[in-house]
Amino acid sequence: MKTYTELISYPTYAQRLEYLKLENTAFAETFGTERYLNQVFYRSPEWKRVRDYCIVRDNGCDLAIDGIQIYGKILVHHINPITIEDIDNVSSKLFDPENLITVSHETHNQIHYGYTKKEGPGILERVPNDTIPWK
Repeated sequence: MKTYTELISYPTYAQRLEYLKLENTAFAETFGTERYLNQVFYRSPEWKRVRDYCIVRDNGCDLAIDGIQIYGKILVHHINPITIEDIDNVSSKLFDPENLITVSHETHNQIHYGYTKKEGPGILERVPNDTIPWK
């Protein structure tokens, strides 16, 4: 099992992204016809509480790297993917901050698919302040 504590031991964006990559699961079906379970979970007060906690813990920064603030929608990603069974059984990994990391939409796409819509295949090398155009 991968953990937040181990993830943040890697100093660079590229190293953290490599740690999080989902090998050979890019197009694996997760919830399929049971997608409503996923939506119910992500609207729950319990999820919203832990999500807010993680955003504050990570200072709203992509992969919790100071200086790489996320402007726009902030996602909180499950480091170890969740399943229908996890939701049905209210698994501890659903709400465990050790299984959660704050990411941007582009980073989330890189974790799941290996690329962003803007860049196509490849790794986007992030650096501090790269989202601030006047620096």
